[in-house]
Amino acid sequence: MNRVSVAIDQWRQEMPDLDLLPMELTARLTSVGRHLSHQYLEPFFKARGLQPREFDVLATLRRAGAPYALTPTQLFEVLMLSSGGMTNQLDRLEKAGLIARQPNPADRRSMLVTLTEAGLGLVNEALPQHVNNEARALATLSREEQQTLNALLGKLQDGLEAKAPD
Repeated sequence: MNRVSVAIDQWRQEMPDLDLLPMELTARLTSVGRHLSHQYLEPFFKARGLQPREFDVLATLRRAGAPYALTPTQLFEVLMLSSGGMTNQLDRLEKAGLIARQPNPADRRSMLVTLTEAGLGLVNEALPQHVNNEARALATLSREEQQTLNALLGKLQDGLEAKAPD
């Protein structure tokens, strides 16, 4: 029996009249996220010399399409990082030769962050491996169960984001 089930069973004994489903679901989502991160995502990125957020920056630039360039503000908005956190990520990626910062030809007051050839190569090589790694993590569920869970989590995410303050 997993930790969430043990805790919920204990609460049911102590407070049998309390509807514990919200607590159980929240605890399971948190636990699943922690397991995915520690067992699958962090080791995958570490083996490639990256932190998960660094890969997020590279992948965001890649999925923007050629010329694989965005302003720091665009990256900040998509990745929901603080400006200080974004600067640290960009500094590390630039030092590793995976991105370059250059003046924005459309706006002299801003910069563009672009993937270098090395950064593009890394993302193109790592992304299929990353998806396969995620597939291994989800292999306990059938394809149909994954689709159902995806739809339900999407609905939950939409509801939470609609209620979030700007």
